Amino acid sequence: MPKLRHIRFVYKPIVFAACLMPFVWLLAMAFELGDLDLGANPVEKIQDTLGIWGLRFVLVTLSITPVRQLTKMNWLLQFRRMLGLFAFFYVAMHFLNYLVLDQTFSLSLILEDITERPFITIGFTAFLLLIPLAITSTAGWRRRLAKRWQQLHYSVYLVGLLGCWHFYWQVKKDLSEPLIYVGILVLLLIPRLLKWRQQLRPSPAGEASRD
Repeated sequence: MPKLRHIRFVYKPIVFAACLMPFVWLLAMAFELGDLDLGANPVEKIQDTLGIWGLRFVLVTLSITPVRQLTKMNWLLQFRRMLGLFAFFYVAMHFLNYLVLDQTFSLSLILEDITERPFITIGFTAFLLLIPLAITSTAGWRRRLAKRWQQLHYSVYLVGLLGCWHFYWQVKKDLSEPLIYVGILVLLLIPRLLKWRQQLRPSPAGEASRD
C-alpha cells in the first residue's frame, strides 16, 4: 500500500493532471493550436466532449468501490472525491456550454427544452442531483450529515443511470457507444444491488425468533 504522503504529494497531482487533460485538449482545439480545431460545428463538439467526459468520470467514480473490494486496494478511496468533483466539473461545463454558447442565455428556450425534450429533462435532472453531492463532498459535511451523508451520496447511482439514459436518447443512429456505457453501469450496479438485497433479507436470528 502506498504511503499517505506519496498519495497526497505524488499520485494525487498526477491523477489531477490526467483528469484535466480532456479539458486542456478541448481548449487547444478551441484556440486551434497546431493542427487542432473543433470542426464544422464547434459548439456541438464542445458540448459532446464535455458531456461524454462527465459521464465517464461518473462511471469511474462509481468503479472505485467495487475495484477496491476486488483488489483490497483500500487506498483507491483517496481518489474518489477528486474523481467525483471532476465528474461535476465536466457536467457543469457541459451545461454551461449549452447555456452560453448553444442557447445564448435564452431562458425561454432553455425552459422549453427542459420541459419538452425528454433527453434534456433527464440530463438536467442528473446535473441538479450532482450539485448537492459536490457541495457535501468535504469531510466537514460528512461529519455534519453522519448517516444521511451516505444516503445522499447513493444518488450518484441515479446520476449514472440518468447520464446513460440522456446519452442514449441523444444519439440518433449508432447506439453502440451509449450501450457500452449502459453495460459498464450495469456491471457496476450488480455488486451494489446484491449487497442491498442481502441487507434487506431478515437475519437468521430474526427468522428463528419468529418461528
